[in-house]
Amino acid sequence: MPLTGDTPESWPVTSTTDLHRDDWVVAFRSDQVTHPDDPDGRSFRRLVLEHPGAAMVLALDDDERVLCLRQYRHPAQRRFLELPAGICDHPGEDPRDVAIRELREEVEFQAEEWTHLISVWGSPGISAEQHHFYLARGLSRCDRGDFALEAEEADMETLWVPLAELREAILDGRVTDGPVALAVFAYDARVGSGQLRAGRSH
Repeated sequence: MPLTGDTPESWPVTSTTDLHRDDWVVAFRSDQVTHPDDPDGRSFRRLVLEHPGAAMVLALDDDERVLCLRQYRHPAQRRFLELPAGICDHPGEDPRDVAIRELREEVEFQAEEWTHLISVWGSPGISAEQHHFYLARGLSRCDRGDFALEAEEADMETLWVPLAELREAILDGRVTDGPVALAVFAYDARVGSGQLRAGRSH
């Protein structure tokens, strides 16, 4: 087995208690977990944030500018520079379809080319959330349809940021949203390894 790869594994859960659950897709529970090789079957408590995952979009135009948002995030008490993104709302939903939907609903753009960049676990010590990153190119304006922006989303600001400027802002700490950094550096890595070419493919 290669040492550099993750492996699926599931330890026994002796009991589960819901701490919060409603009709939204995210829930919070407490599990009592045992080590499979513990002869005494001793358990320990782990808190789990149930989350169906999310898709993030690195949308680049022909001038290598990134389509970004500024959005207030209450838990951090901060307005972040972010990418279009959204939760996988429906069981079994393809994250790429989520990325397409969020680009349209949040910023009213569509793309001709979609490339999967990377998928990661956001914070596996407490959350089951996976983040799926996509590169979108061949951008054009579209209508968001009957989707209505509400709460913090209604206060979002859309802006174009040159990729080089965004990269510099991440490295010097002015842009601190984790998904933005992951998307930019995953793109850089794929370009650097020859898996992608900078600029549109046609």
